[in-house]
Amino acid sequence: MATRSTPTERQKRLGAELRKMRLAAGATTEYAAGLLGIDRTRLSNMESGIRPFSADRVRTLACNYACADARYVEALVAMADSKERGWWERHRGTLPAGLLDIAELEWHATRVRTAQVMHVPGLLQTEEYARAVFAAVLPALSRLEVELRVAHRMERQQVFDRPESLPYVAYVHEAALRMPYGGVEVTRQQLEHLAERSEHDTIDVRVIPTSVGGFPGAGHALLYADGAVPQLDTVQLDSAHGPEFTGAEAQLTKYRAHLDWMDDSALPTAASRDLIRSVVREL
Repeated sequence: MATRSTPTERQKRLGAELRKMRLAAGATTEYAAGLLGIDRTRLSNMESGIRPFSADRVRTLACNYACADARYVEALVAMADSKERGWWERHRGTLPAGLLDIAELEWHATRVRTAQVMHVPGLLQTEEYARAVFAAVLPALSRLEVELRVAHRMERQQVFDRPESLPYVAYVHEAALRMPYGGVEVTRQQLEHLAERSEHDTIDVRVIPTSVGGFPGAGHALLYADGAVPQLDTVQLDSAHGPEFTGAEAQLTKYRAHLDWMDDSALPTAASRDLIRSVVREL
C-alpha cells in the first residue's frame, strides 16, 4: 500500500489506537511486525498513519493483542475499511489540512457538541457572517483565501443533510450573540438564522447568559465529536496557528466535564431561543 506524505487526523488516529492497543498488550514492534509479515519500520509508519492498515490486519492485531472489546475493534475495522472520498477532498491543496480534518471529523461523528464564546458556531453561520469572521483574521487573508474558507464552511453544513442527520448541541455564550461581525444587518440576519436552525429536530442551541459569570475554559472554542465508541471520541480546539486535535483520555474527560458544566449552566432551549430573538430586537 502506498505511503502518505500528509496523513489526515482520522488516519493518524487509527494508527495511534492500534499502537495504544499494542502497548496495552505489552507487545513489541518486532512481534507485531512479525504477525503481519512486515519489518518494524513499516509497522511504525502504519502506527503513525503514514501507511494504511487494511481491515484484515486490524483484526489480526486485535486478536493477537487479546483485545476483548468487540465494538471497539469493529469501529477500528470500519475506519481501516473506509474507501470513501469525502467532499472535503476537493479542497485539498487550496485550504489548510486542519480545516479538512474538521470536516472529516464532523462527517464521521455520531454526535457533535460545541462551545463558542466569541462568535456563532461555524455549522450555524450564514455566508455573510462567515465572511466577516474570516475577514477579521491576522495576518489578513486575501480575498480569494477568504472566499475559499467561506465556501468550505458552507459545505460543512451538509452534515445535517446526511441520511442520519447529525445530532448537534451548541453552547453559545451571550457575548457571541452581541459581537457585530459584519455590522448590524449581517448580525441580525445571523441571529435570526440561528434561532430558526435551533428549531430543527437534531439541532439544540443553548445560550450561556452573561449573568452566569466565569466558566471553565473561558475563551476556548471547543468541538467535541462522539466517535462510534467512546474510546474514539475526539476534541478539537481552535488556536492561533490552526486547529488542534486530541483523543487522549485525560483530555476527553476534562472537556466532557466542561461541557457538562455548560449544560447545567446554559438556558433551556426555548429560553435560549427567546434570548437570541431579544438580542435581535435590540440591534
